[in-house]
Amino acid sequence: MTTVDDLIAEIERSYAELTEQLADPEVLGDRVRYAEAARAHAELQPVHELTRGYREAQLTVTDAEALLADGSTDAEMRAFAQEELADGRRRLGELADEIRARVLTRDPNDGKDVILEIRAGAGGNEACIFAGELARMYTRYAQAKGFDVEILSANENDDGGFKEMILEVRGQGAYSALKYEGGVHRVQRVPVTESVGRIHTSTATVAVLAEAEDIEVDVRPGDLRVDIFRARGPGGQSVNTTDSAVRITHIPSGVTVSCQDEKSQLQNKEKAMRILRARLFELERTKREEERGEARRGMVGSGDRAQKIRTYNFSQSRVTDHRIGLTTHRIDGVLEGDLDEFTEALAAEDRRRQLAAAGEE
Repeated sequence: MTTVDDLIAEIERSYAELTEQLADPEVLGDRVRYAEAARAHAELQPVHELTRGYREAQLTVTDAEALLADGSTDAEMRAFAQEELADGRRRLGELADEIRARVLTRDPNDGKDVILEIRAGAGGNEACIFAGELARMYTRYAQAKGFDVEILSANENDDGGFKEMILEVRGQGAYSALKYEGGVHRVQRVPVTESVGRIHTSTATVAVLAEAEDIEVDVRPGDLRVDIFRARGPGGQSVNTTDSAVRITHIPSGVTVSCQDEKSQLQNKEKAMRILRARLFELERTKREEERGEARRGMVGSGDRAQKIRTYNFSQSRVTDHRIGLTTHRIDGVLEGDLDEFTEALAAEDRRRQLAAAGEE
């Protein structure tokens, strides 16, 4: 069994190697190699900080033990050393657990950019309004984390909501921050159009896709069918008078992506290709997991009201995540993007389950 000292030694070795690579002129001159090294270095940075804390705690324990072993140490200093020893050992235990959890449960996609696909589910116009609110919530959350957010595609309905919105979130750790948000989100409230005050239940689905790089997904031009058509806005109004909208179909998989938000056909094609690569990457990732016997349930199910990962109840100002049984009564803050309470608890539970599974094996 790998000890925490072995893990720390490997982390320190890898971090030192990556630091050297980033200063190597040969690597600096190779865009692909430099990007890979920079991403790996950034991904390793948080756990490397933990190892530094572990080394400091080790020194605290060593110094305290030396004081206690010295027969000339007076009573006051001995009492201080005993406190330092207890605190140092506690810190060592906590940091050892955190380092094991970070290393053994690391997701190779954590550092990637993300494509968020948010779609209205059951509930008609109210579901479209809710989908728009979720898109705003994730935009606020991502911006607070220092990520860049771009709308890749938006299909607005006549009442100001969205049948679908696709966002790209760029920044180191974007996937790690958002990966637990995939699923059916349920809202319970009285719609503004409801005349007798009845509470309605509606849903929106969220899919979280790690964005693929060119080197990860091999998309051959011959496997693509590209259709150009005239973009149209909500209510049937024309967005422009040129054929700028693009629909790309990946023939082997049948995956189809459309983009019409930009006036430029080239820009729409570029956005559609980014979404297509992310979807194909997710298909391949799922296939590999199934081959390893780790088939996962569909991320968004059917969008039915009975399927949900989280419920937003406006009458009680309550948000409940059903996967971990966590409830908060600050719905306004959550919808403004304050999601850390949920994302951190979900990440901790995921690490706990993975460590438990690793222990059983």
